[in-house]
Amino acid sequence: MEELRAALAETPVTGVVVEYRGRVHELLIKQESLNPTGSIKDRTATGLLAEIDRKEPLVPGTVLVESTSGNLGLALARLARLLDCRFIAVIDEKTPHPTRRSLVASGVELKFVDEPDGQGGYLLSRLRAVRELCGENAGHRWTNQYENAANPRIHRETTGPEIARQGGAELDAVYVAVSTGGTLAGISAHLRTVRPEVRIVAVDATGSLVTGGAGGERLIAGLGASRASTFLDSTSYDAAARIDAAHTVAACRMFLEDTGIALGGSSGSVLCGYLGDLDRGHRPRRALCVCPDGGGKYLGTVFDDTWLNTVNIAGDVKHAIDLFRGEGLRFRLD
Repeated sequence: MEELRAALAETPVTGVVVEYRGRVHELLIKQESLNPTGSIKDRTATGLLAEIDRKEPLVPGTVLVESTSGNLGLALARLARLLDCRFIAVIDEKTPHPTRRSLVASGVELKFVDEPDGQGGYLLSRLRAVRELCGENAGHRWTNQYENAANPRIHRETTGPEIARQGGAELDAVYVAVSTGGTLAGISAHLRTVRPEVRIVAVDATGSLVTGGAGGERLIAGLGASRASTFLDSTSYDAAARIDAAHTVAACRMFLEDTGIALGGSSGSVLCGYLGDLDRGHRPRRALCVCPDGGGKYLGTVFDDTWLNTVNIAGDVKHAIDLFRGEGLRFRLD
């Protein structure tokens, strides 16, 4: 397992100039899409598997089980194959179709959950399915990204130090998407120790319960959740931003148009969290947005006009883009 962890390479940051409301701002985006399977969840998967291997060594043929919206499933599939283990991914209808195809191509067994959990998503139903699988099969091992302390630990030990180093002395704000909360908890644990002056913003989805608020429908895969985070507390972040799907899509599309870089849905939400701070008068000298993944998995949703019409947000997206452009919003690579 140490070899797998050692293989985690530092992901780069890209400088972006943001023009907005007559001001010019310096922004860094940390491109977690350049991890082996295209998302920050490669780090999480490595930490989770290292921990369960420490408790009881993983041997060929071990069956791993996890609930996933997509990215962690892809990361676990890659590592399971390297370890000659089997993997059962519990997914739901919001898992992007390209991700489903990639999981199947990797030899993953899919268990599909179609019962909404009453909180705007399927997470609680997926967790129930995981517990049933493990209860019926004593040898199955659940990596449990939702409660395993290895989740935040891997980000405290890798992602957090990278951000502190790459952001430089002028770094004064960091924006991180939340779902399980493990990524943010780990990054925060490091930054609170070495750079306590840095403002940390948790970027959540409207309708998510991770950072409070009321449960409701969520359209962006991998952002927010139907329950509060086990890992976060009041000291983990300075503010929470809850982003709706229309603004997320607008940000993704505008960023692609301006820079040629396709960001994933949660990455677009993180951008919106940053822009919301600018609206409220928080103007960091140098901000860093942790962008969890790229846009390739979202060609059938965020970047698909048919999908926008299907979920009835096409008009809202156009309105958001018109408002942003009307305020002079432009992105360009530095």
